[in-house]
Amino acid sequence: MRRLLAFSAILLLTACSTSVDKPYFRTAGVYKPSNAACTANPQSFAQAEPIADFSEGNGCGISNGYKITAMGDVSFSQPATVTCSVANTFNDWLQSSVQPRAQNIYGERVVALKIAASYSCRPRNNVRGAKLSEHGLGNAIDVAGFTLASGREVTVLTDYYGNSSNRSFLRAVRGDACGPFHTVLGPGSDQYHNDHIHLDLQRERSGGPYCH
Repeated sequence: MRRLLAFSAILLLTACSTSVDKPYFRTAGVYKPSNAACTANPQSFAQAEPIADFSEGNGCGISNGYKITAMGDVSFSQPATVTCSVANTFNDWLQSSVQPRAQNIYGERVVALKIAASYSCRPRNNVRGAKLSEHGLGNAIDVAGFTLASGREVTVLTDYYGNSSNRSFLRAVRGDACGPFHTVLGPGSDQYHNDHIHLDLQRERSGGPYCH
């Protein structure tokens, strides 16, 4: 019995050691966004504050970054820290897809967005040992919900499989994001994206955009 307990203790210590020693994230195969100049200065269409380029020394960091609190008359639930390329692409999506779809389906505009995440130095899906997330490069933004001018809220978690108008709106804007954004994930993609739409500009993905 004592031998069995001792053996069990060794296995437990080994498992704990493996978990602790496992790197928080891997950077192999992760490509930093291009440092090319912005196609448009985010300050021309958003309440945006430029931030100095920085690196955390472990693979995380941002070049050409901005802290954004609103785009036009659309407020953000929390500031989004992203690259200027993400800001530009996000604004194009907002103006060419989100607003027209909302007007067509609901007869009103979107006035606020629930931002679930932007810059965060972490592994993909917060899974220890996975590749560095595009969030760790300021190259991604997550949207969890939309507020219309009437005050009506449409959230990914509760409405993606909800009534026909909400379902149509959320699926349409998600589909429209595919192409302008290189990766688009949401409900049905996996267990990690049931409550938001993930948008990023990941480089070096073979075969074009990944939208699942």
